[in-house]
Amino acid sequence: MKIALEEAVAAMESGEVPVGAVITMEGKELARAHNSPVQMKDPTAHAEILAIRKVADITGNYRLTGTTIYVTIEPCIMCAGAISHARISRLVFGATDPKGGALSLYGMLGDKKLNHSVAVTGGILEEECGKILSRFFREKRI
Repeated sequence: MKIALEEAVAAMESGEVPVGAVITMEGKELARAHNSPVQMKDPTAHAEILAIRKVADITGNYRLTGTTIYVTIEPCIMCAGAISHARISRLVFGATDPKGGALSLYGMLGDKKLNHSVAVTGGILEEECGKILSRFFREKRI
């Protein structure tokens, strides 16, 4: 999660919403990314999506079974869908997102109607992950 936080700082420094993601397999980092929709002019350029794309390219497979994704904030609906479709095995996130989080609002990834189950652990370095987001939005309002 600390690497994901480093990515969130990189996003903030480039004017993006500070969200970072890292994907690992068997404890080894495969890819990392941060939010870049403004810079890339791409509404889908969330940290999770960019990291998933990198790992799929590296492995030559769109199925990322056996991987874990670490994200500084609870994923949105788009990213939760991508995590499920990529068959990522585990999601670890920092801060919850009661206004836009797919798990908080819709119970995604835990819904038994979905054909893929993702193990979810939340609240890891929650305070640090939440602080960087709060700081970013506080500074934007000034």
